[in-house]
Amino acid sequence: MANSEAIERLKEALRRLPGVGPRTAGRMAFHLLERDREGGKLLAEALDAAVADVSHCERCNNFSEHPLCDICESGKRDQTLLCVVETPADLDTIEQAGAYTGYYFVLMGHLSPLDGVGPDQLGFERLLEVVSKGPVEEVILGTNLTVEGQATADYLSDLLQPQNVNVSRLARGVPAGGELEYMDANTLNQAFADRRMLLQGTDSKA
Repeated sequence: MANSEAIERLKEALRRLPGVGPRTAGRMAFHLLERDREGGKLLAEALDAAVADVSHCERCNNFSEHPLCDICESGKRDQTLLCVVETPADLDTIEQAGAYTGYYFVLMGHLSPLDGVGPDQLGFERLLEVVSKGPVEEVILGTNLTVEGQATADYLSDLLQPQNVNVSRLARGVPAGGELEYMDANTLNQAFADRRMLLQGTDSKA
């Protein structure tokens, strides 16, 4: 017996989520209908409210329900630091780590000419405007360590060159807790390239 039209629409809607195929969408749909209809209502209400109320911060382009997000409204952040990330999820990950205290700019993607995503789609002009208004002293390129992310970082580095600010890139290499025998060649090569000095030896011939 075929499913109802409403169930099929629900499954198709769930398939829009990343990583959700037909089987997973079906399991989600039937779980909500069989065991958690209240949860389904809460999910629908929360999603409807988010779609209606959430837009973009006028300064950093992150998701926000107000003209400025909470981070940009804060007066306790380091105004000299600006970290450029690809997505709000990247920003959230950095915030959870708690090691960064500056501001952000969210690109909402990366350069991908084959997909029709160029500088205009990523708001590079808005980024330059934020940097030029200051008092930004360092722009940290926190794009992902993918081919597209690196191409985006390279493009931004060239674009920011006339702005008279320091431009840095998040370090790459061996992760904390990682074992060398399991590292791929690219990771090891980058770890050597990004190594830092722990002790500077003296010249015995001096």
